[in-house]
Amino acid sequence: MAVAAVIFDLDGVIVDSEIWWHEERVAWAAGLGRSWTDEDSRAVMGANSRGWARIMRERVGLPPEQDGAIEADIVQRMVRRYTGDAPEIAGAVDAVRRIAAVWRVAIASSAHRDVISAALRATGLEAIVPIVVSSDDVDHGKPAPDVYLAAARALGVDPGQCLVVEDSINGVKAGLAAGMRVVLVPNGSVPPAPGATELADHVLGRLADLDPGSLPSTAVRRGVTGVRAARRSRR
Repeated sequence: MAVAAVIFDLDGVIVDSEIWWHEERVAWAAGLGRSWTDEDSRAVMGANSRGWARIMRERVGLPPEQDGAIEADIVQRMVRRYTGDAPEIAGAVDAVRRIAAVWRVAIASSAHRDVISAALRATGLEAIVPIVVSSDDVDHGKPAPDVYLAAARALGVDPGQCLVVEDSINGVKAGLAAGMRVVLVPNGSVPPAPGATELADHVLGRLADLDPGSLPSTAVRRGVTGVRAARRSRR
């Protein structure tokens, strides 16, 4: 089935912001006299705002009523970071512009909607990508398919005609669970967890190289046809 729409993740795909999230969580925890580690950051990756606020609270040992305050604090910190230059991934913003000139596009991100809006303003993509879905808008964050299915509905496109661009294993799982083809563009700053490249339909070194119209109908990686691709070729 031909690609009719492209749905981009945001953090790690368009903006190299995962380090910002980590730094702000480290600073937040330090303000409480506690620590926040790389392992802690991996634990919250892909979760929606309610989810990561709960995980943060549990990991530093605060009472449940602090979830809302934690969410508000981290979101405010991230929005403030975007008042300066955005940490654009080389070639990514231009790639989104180029693809949006041909295909319908959307953002489907685990980030809070205020953070997504701030990032799109900072990168100049606010008018280019009018359809935005946050995991906060749906029942379950990645790796559940909810955010990608919601984006397909907003686009008015069948999920099977959507191409997902992701950088994390939870994002890849979410796109596949939604019945979409998934392109993995590994992030150099925060590489995906083991297994992500094997799960994805296609793997690219950088978003700037993506041409949705030229992707083969089956995914061939390192000269070997993947299991998912093999199944599809028999349909």
